Amino acid sequence: MEQRLIRTDSATDTASSAASSGPLSDLLVLDMAQFLAGPSAALQLADLGARVIKIERPQSGDLCRDLYLSDTDIAGDSTLFHAINRNKESLAVDLKDAGQLAELRRLVARADVIIQNFRPGVIERLGLGYEDVKAINPGLVYASVSGFGSAGPWAKLPGQDLLAQARSGVMWLTGSADHGPMPIGLSVADMLAGHVLAKGILALLVRRARTGLGGRVETSLLEVLVDFQFELLTTYLNDGRRPPTRAAAHGANAYLAAPYGVYRTADGHLALAMTPLARIGELLDLPGLSESGNGFDGRDALLDRIAQRLATRTTQEWLAVLEPAGIWTAAVLDWEQLLEAESFRALDMLQSIGGRGRSILTTASPMRIDGQRPASARGAPRVGEHSAAIAAEFGLALA
Repeated sequence: MEQRLIRTDSATDTASSAASSGPLSDLLVLDMAQFLAGPSAALQLADLGARVIKIERPQSGDLCRDLYLSDTDIAGDSTLFHAINRNKESLAVDLKDAGQLAELRRLVARADVIIQNFRPGVIERLGLGYEDVKAINPGLVYASVSGFGSAGPWAKLPGQDLLAQARSGVMWLTGSADHGPMPIGLSVADMLAGHVLAKGILALLVRRARTGLGGRVETSLLEVLVDFQFELLTTYLNDGRRPPTRAAAHGANAYLAAPYGVYRTADGHLALAMTPLARIGELLDLPGLSESGNGFDGRDALLDRIAQRLATRTTQEWLAVLEPAGIWTAAVLDWEQLLEAESFRALDMLQSIGGRGRSILTTASPMRIDGQRPASARGAPRVGEHSAAIAAEFGLALA
């Protein structure tokens, strides 16, 4: 089999309308996933130039269309859906219809990548499990994401971000000692799973370029959260399994000594990273801090003492003292302050995407390829918006 990375049989009128010069141009990705993790992996591939066709149920589409983070509705869909599904096409397929399912398998034979997050066992019952599609397309890269993996008593439980955080131990690393478990205020498991899945897909595409054979990459929300904690878990596993102890206040990492933490100033908040206590004591005019040991013993008292001093002046006043001295410190910004920051504007990380009669401001890819940040003005599709064109292009009978 000829060894190559790119496709040569999908560049027709529909594809050319979204042509890209990105490094994954001419690759065809079928995004059969819903919600966040799988679709975010597909989005990353689209940002790199891949053509992504989102396979959705007729009428209702991806359940994420109705997953509202606020009461903001944009052209009938949630802001979340628009953010995670920009730059994709939508093909409506009724997977309960045997004829349409057969037509979808014909499209699978032409694809380079499939991404799916069906509950364990469902995709196999549809005849679209890995072994099924491998038989018709040996070069296919097949990517799956689940909540808790395919084995063990949690395998069939709902795979949702908050539930994965709850089972991962990560909730005991944030907040103060007198708080209960505190979740991370982002869908962090979903986003991490999307990044891990995209990385695995790219690795298999490189291998396919060498061997002609595809492969399967799998991850789960729980696995990525365990990996996310690898630094602290390794400490725990090799330190007598002593549980992490969060600071009573001002702390930012259960395992790091004073002065590491977040402190209130006269007009805001200031973050201090790893810094010798003697140096901080000198700069903050805190006599005796240098004799306070390694920062672990009596950590709460040390953090309180530093906090009391920092509260006496404004954030900018302290930055004027600490930054010239080479101290690792930063003002704690909210979103508005971040958006107004000159350094953020220099990154050029926001983009306007169009469609459906309005422009939507969202984020752009966090990477640059050959000095350029991947960008596309195409917004998220309506359910089945491209069905007719895709069916005509690939000769599918989906009417």
